Order: sequence, then C-alpha cells, then structure tokens
Amino acid sequence: QVQFVESGGGLVQPGESLRLSCTESKITFSMYSMGWYRQAPGKQRDLVAHISMNGRTGYSESVKGRFIISRDNAKRTIYLQMNALKPEDTAVYYCNGEVGEKVPARPDFYASWGQGTQVTVSA
Repeated sequence: QVQFVESGGGLVQPGESLRLSCTESKITFSMYSMGWYRQAPGKQRDLVAHISMNGRTGYSESVKGRFIISRDNAKRTIYLQMNALKPEDTAVYYCNGEVGEKVPARPDFYASWGQGTQVTVSA
C-alpha cells in the first residue's frame, strides 16, 4: 500500500515561510504526478499545488505566487515552499499522487492518506 509521509509543518507568524516535504519509499516515484492538499478545520480538503511526472506545475488561486512545488525524484520527495504565509493558510497539509500525467483534484479519489503535517499561521 502506498503511504506518503509528510513533514515540515509548524507554527509561524504571518509573512514567514515554511517548506514541507513528502516522501514515499516503496513506489517508482518518478512515475507519479503529485499534489499537495490542505484541510482547514470544518472545511473540505482541497488541492493547492500539483506537479506532474514531467515537472509541470499548477496552483490554486489562493496560493499562486506564494507557494512553489518541486520534486526530487532521486530523493523520492516533493516539496512545498510556502512564502508570505497568511492566517488563512492554517490547515493540515497532505500529499498524494497517482501514476501518470494528471493529479486527481478530488480528494475522494484516494483510498488512503498519510497523517499530514499541521501548519499554523498566527501572530
């Protein structure tokens, strides 16, 4: 069973930065297109950034220009560099992915999730 492991969350002040990491040791990582999703309390889980197996990236409007997704296939890891953080970025962040070119936008596509990493932005 695929099991992604997220890390790097924490408590920061508005305007600060964090870098999240996501890794998985059992899959052929380079064949996966990957996404970062987040879920705030009382809200649905949404896709905020994605990167295809070929390196094409995309972002939700809420994070465009502030977040950068990248991947290092040799390290079997994707990253989410989060800059200029806002209180509304507070959420649990999860990664997930699928073999092929596209990342499913609907979270209910996936049968399982990792534990996620908590990001809290507060003064």
